[in-house]
Amino acid sequence: MTTTVSRGDEAADTLYTVEPLRDPVEIREILQSDRPYAAYALAQLDPKMFKLNEWFRASGPSGTAMLLHSRSGIGRALFAVGDPRALEAALKLHPGPRFAFGSLYPEHRPVVDKYFVVTRPQTMQRMSITTGSFRPVDGPAIRLRGRDASAVNRLYSVEGGPTAYRPGHLEEGVYYGAEVDGRLVSIAGTHVVSNNEGVAVVGNVFTHPRYRGGGLATAVTSAVTQEVLQSCSLVVLTVEEDNAPACCVYDQLGYQPECTLHETPLVRKDPFGLSSLIRRTIAGWRGRDQRKELLEG
Repeated sequence: MTTTVSRGDEAADTLYTVEPLRDPVEIREILQSDRPYAAYALAQLDPKMFKLNEWFRASGPSGTAMLLHSRSGIGRALFAVGDPRALEAALKLHPGPRFAFGSLYPEHRPVVDKYFVVTRPQTMQRMSITTGSFRPVDGPAIRLRGRDASAVNRLYSVEGGPTAYRPGHLEEGVYYGAEVDGRLVSIAGTHVVSNNEGVAVVGNVFTHPRYRGGGLATAVTSAVTQEVLQSCSLVVLTVEEDNAPACCVYDQLGYQPECTLHETPLVRKDPFGLSSLIRRTIAGWRGRDQRKELLEG
């Protein structure tokens, strides 16, 4: 269903049309011009994941935006690209679930702040790597499988709350770890991998505080990178701009800066989603004759 959103007093000049997108070819074409930033979204075009996602395009006088609500991988995610005012039109009707992990450009932040609590406000850096720039580092890295899920959860929980990695997460992704005295102490993996789309997002890099500074993070990240580069031409990761040790690791391996963005857990301010539900209901009633949803801002 198409939604027309009016923003302001002069409705004729401020109409935004919001519509679902269901054609992966069309979506891929939209994302092609910004591939490093859009890597996670591109991976969601994989046939195994595409049916689990919702895509919306908003168009209006200021431009267009695309919004993705994903439920594949290890949790719910929100991805935004395009004009901020158009993005607001999409979020006004389709803010998504209460809790999600957001990927957005800095210019989207003021709009997202209206609808979500941004729990990690710092700016991140997106980096990419190719087979040509990759400089592998040998080290004690072993491939982790589903049977290692308990050890993985214990390690990731060292400095935070409990985690809930299932065996399927490790089997579907690419994870490598390093052990000391038979105990998993360092790990790197992927947020998402799509061999069909040729895209991988590397992440989840963590070393037990007692074993940091010994090159383990470099070794396990190198192993993950080496494997995904065999099938993926677009390989990216995200790091905090002021995390000098991590930036040094990735630079050593050959990752190169691409753009800045926010990657952060989001908490929707409207806990029950009533505001967006009411707006969608009224908009559907107003546009019933045109088989559209019409909403005045």
